Amino acid sequence: MKVLVGLSGGVDSAIAAYLLKKQGYEVIGTMMSIWDNSLPFVKEKGIDACLGPEEDDIESAQNIAKTLKIPFKVIDCRKEYKQIVLEYFKNEYKEGRTPNPCIMCNAYVKFGVLPDFAKKAGIDFDKFATGHYAKIVFDEKSNLYQMRKAKDKNKDQTYFLYRLNQKNLSQTLFPLGDMTKEEVRKTAQEIGLSVAQKPDSQDFYCGDYNDILQFPAKSGDIVDKSGKVLGKHKGIWNYTIGKRRGLGISSKEPLYVINILAKKNAIVAGKKEDLYSDSLIARDISWCSIPPTQEPFKASVKIRQQSIPALATISCDAKNTAKALFDEPQMAITAGQSAVFYKDDIVLGGGIIHF
Repeated sequence: MKVLVGLSGGVDSAIAAYLLKKQGYEVIGTMMSIWDNSLPFVKEKGIDACLGPEEDDIESAQNIAKTLKIPFKVIDCRKEYKQIVLEYFKNEYKEGRTPNPCIMCNAYVKFGVLPDFAKKAGIDFDKFATGHYAKIVFDEKSNLYQMRKAKDKNKDQTYFLYRLNQKNLSQTLFPLGDMTKEEVRKTAQEIGLSVAQKPDSQDFYCGDYNDILQFPAKSGDIVDKSGKVLGKHKGIWNYTIGKRRGLGISSKEPLYVINILAKKNAIVAGKKEDLYSDSLIARDISWCSIPPTQEPFKASVKIRQQSIPALATISCDAKNTAKALFDEPQMAITAGQSAVFYKDDIVLGGGIIHF
């Protein structure tokens, strides 16, 4: 069987390719080119990210392929990445929401455009694989593929992958699902890969987000819940729910961003307790491991990658919208982020938080 492996130039995808070759698969390496050289770029110190100049990563991926003795090809996805991810990123901030570009990139570029363009480029393969920390299991009882959390819960990336559908899961392999990061690095060291200790990507972009947004300055009011003006902001895209630093407001107690009113070009500030809510509405629901359902069900919900899953009752309607009613109030539920539903280790699906 032929497997196309998405190489990033890092240790995880390198070991994914190594393991598959060791298991007897015919492995082909590929890398998607997404960097637009027209972007003004100044890298912030100490930050490694997915989006940025690619020369070093391409060279690293080429060296990995050479060491593993597998073919390698770079696929140009720049136009599609700009249309799908960067325009979404800009539009969400313009509307006062906080986007998660990695989720959109995975769903529509990395697991969509990249393998599709690879086939169009004449690369023959049966499965697509990456170095993500996640598992795919076929459940005979439901006759469906299930995405499950990785063995290494600290590295689990299922939150970023919840929009993969049954077609994606049936065509995908995650070789690192049963490994820890420590085991991955140890394996890389043992086989002599130079990227064994290469730092992980920590963010979507390693420069200033305004490099991408390029919005003209647009100041507005910072108000309290009653509408009283407390200060001025320099653009709503510089703020997200829960932000405390940089408000520039004198107060007897700490103030946080509790709402963003895009139509009024206003930031609402309040106390910490104002950040808590016992429910959310999510739209554009994507089902991963189960069929669409309108029957209420209990699930653990993650409202951001680093959040602890919280128990909630999920109610869905025919318009692809879901309400999550939490057993206990959650802090800083943020429009634009994703709410991902889990049953134990199984990723059921999720959607984009509306409010």
